[in-house]
Amino acid sequence: MAKLKSEIDVTCPCCGAVLVVDTNLRQVISHKEPEREDKPDLDAAQKILAEEKARREAIFAQAIESQKTRGDALAKRFEEALRQAREEPLGPPPKRDFDLD
Repeated sequence: MAKLKSEIDVTCPCCGAVLVVDTNLRQVISHKEPEREDKPDLDAAQKILAEEKARREAIFAQAIESQKTRGDALAKRFEEALRQAREEPLGPPPKRDFDLD
């Protein structure tokens, strides 16, 4: 795109972005961010994604194993609670609000 005489380039002192300002319109026409120094490498990104996939798979496998043994643990807790309920003597029935009248 051809640059007009009324357009000037201004560099931001903070971030280094280049702003194109039209003096007639008194508006910013375009803006271009500078190249980042810490731009990630695509090879490193592929490695990071592979590591994250392996971590997710390990967590999923661990969750599956805990679900397999969960039923046994719940059955043991139920049997223990049932045995305890049978051994405890029954007390008097609880008082209800309308029984107090």
